[in-house]
Amino acid sequence: MSGITIYTTGLCAFCYRAKALLDGKGVAYEEIDVTFRPKHRAEMAAKAGGETSVPQIWIGERHIGGSEELQALESAGELDRLLTSLA
Repeated sequence: MSGITIYTTGLCAFCYRAKALLDGKGVAYEEIDVTFRPKHRAEMAAKAGGETSVPQIWIGERHIGGSEELQALESAGELDRLLTSLA
């Protein structure tokens, strides 16, 4: 896995918040909508150590977690460093 991957559902406010933060950074990401897709949700949970909530976010090979964890990285000034490491 490379780049940024975010697993979402269509009615998830936290998903919209995470995507808005990434959009504001001007970075591209692969969005995988798990709404009505049990195979994709199972894939996400397996990669995320059993987590089934959305969003689940990866930057490169690093599993970030959800929207709150992404925001915490931004607040700590770490998100830009992680995004730069992808270039």
